[in-house]
Amino acid sequence: MRLSPALAAGIFDLDGVLTRTARVHAAAWKQVFDALLARQQPPQPPFDAARDYLEHVDGKPRLDGARDFLAARGIALPQGDEGDAPGLQTLHALGASKNQAFHEVLARDGVEAHPGAAALLRAL
Repeated sequence: MRLSPALAAGIFDLDGVLTRTARVHAAAWKQVFDALLARQQPPQPPFDAARDYLEHVDGKPRLDGARDFLAARGIALPQGDEGDAPGLQTLHALGASKNQAFHEVLARDGVEAHPGAAALLRAL
């Protein structure tokens, strides 16, 4: 791979740009949503990490994705506050739970680089 000699620097985002993190995000959301869905009456089907993630969550800010998915299931949670501890009682608590689950899944399973990402970085 050849790069322009005029290139002095490059800034890259890891999340979804250099690394394939969508699988990790989807697994983290599944863990959190399934815990919430298990408490619902009437019973709710589990979160589908492929279909539900792409349809309701992918590419959206954390709280917007959570709100959209829950609305599709007829569930409403209060917004809560940014400082809410991880839990299932507010959107902010749900978001904190997802962030915690993301780090757990990442530590356990790791993440793959997108094809060509390592070669590009080595070429720099």
